[in-house]
Amino acid sequence: MGTGWTLKFAVCELLQFAALATPLLVVMQRFAAIVARVKTESVPPGDALTAYWLIVASAVAYITTVALLVWLPLKYMVFMKKRSVSGHKKWRPVALAFVILSTLPCFAFLIASSEVQVINGMRYDTFDELPVSLVLFSVICIDIVERIRHCRLTGQANELDRDSDIPTLTHLEQVTPVNTTATGPAATATLQGGGAEQNGGRGGGRMEANGTGPGLPMGGGADPRPRPFGPNPLASPHPSPASSVGTAMRFPPAAYSGPLRLLLASDARADEFGHAFLFWLDTAELLRAGGVPDVCFSRWVFPVCICSFLSCLRLVLAPCCPLLAPLGVLLQDLPFLLLRAVLLGTFGRISPLLYLFKNLLICLAYVYFNFMTKLRVFNTQRMF
Repeated sequence: MGTGWTLKFAVCELLQFAALATPLLVVMQRFAAIVARVKTESVPPGDALTAYWLIVASAVAYITTVALLVWLPLKYMVFMKKRSVSGHKKWRPVALAFVILSTLPCFAFLIASSEVQVINGMRYDTFDELPVSLVLFSVICIDIVERIRHCRLTGQANELDRDSDIPTLTHLEQVTPVNTTATGPAATATLQGGGAEQNGGRGGGRMEANGTGPGLPMGGGADPRPRPFGPNPLASPHPSPASSVGTAMRFPPAAYSGPLRLLLASDARADEFGHAFLFWLDTAELLRAGGVPDVCFSRWVFPVCICSFLSCLRLVLAPCCPLLAPLGVLLQDLPFLLLRAVLLGTFGRISPLLYLFKNLLICLAYVYFNFMTKLRVFNTQRMF
């Protein structure tokens, strides 16, 4: 058990450090290649080679400094469960450090590379393939590692992964037991009184003048005097646990044993991978649109990279944080909606209209269901 936990810990840490360092090296190497190409056309080639290796060495020095002075101390505090870092469970300190130390410099060098090419009249690299995809893939890797870090990777899903399959009691109601051994007029009157109490408590029923309730038969030796609503005198003062049942009990669905049962296989750990990629799909499409040459070699690359970085800030919040939904609208859908509308009017359909409709519908749904439904005109039972 200890060896497996150590191996899992080492793999997670290596993946996170690779996600921190690899995008920086690739983006700065491409930036160094652009600078060297510019200098080749204006100065002797020897100076261009010097500029290239100087930028690459600066990238290596930056990664080493960040790893020794920030990344390792932060990891130590998180691993030792220091209250100042891991006291709150709604945010991820490691993800915050990653966004500031890796994602932000990558987007800054992407903008600088585009600006250098625009100033020198070049169209050498649009960053539409490896660098941009690698930056976003590193964000997704950090997200996946943070999601499955506390799950075991062998065997079946543990209890934390299967919370949705555990039956829960959302509402408990005590059912008064009936003593079936009692006979005679007293037992009949007790049944009538219990039925009247149940109808009065649930359906708003009332006792009639003859001592019967709605739906109760008359006669049969029943006591004609009306009985007040109250507890059953024959009920035990200490009911057994079996007498309390849940009116809204939720059970897991029955296991399917047909020939296609393999298609119903589901595991929460595997689902986290799909959720992580879907969570960043909109950002990936905006970065792809920013790699179009007309956008990349213009001033519009600035708002594209800025909005993409603002969307990456959502990585700091844990999936259970209640601020994730409103910040998702403020940091992604609303800026993306405005930017895509402007890009559509300026460059045409460089991005599918599906993402524009997605941003629009999410913004409208958030405003309507969170604010407009609280108004009196929408807060009525006579509408839909």
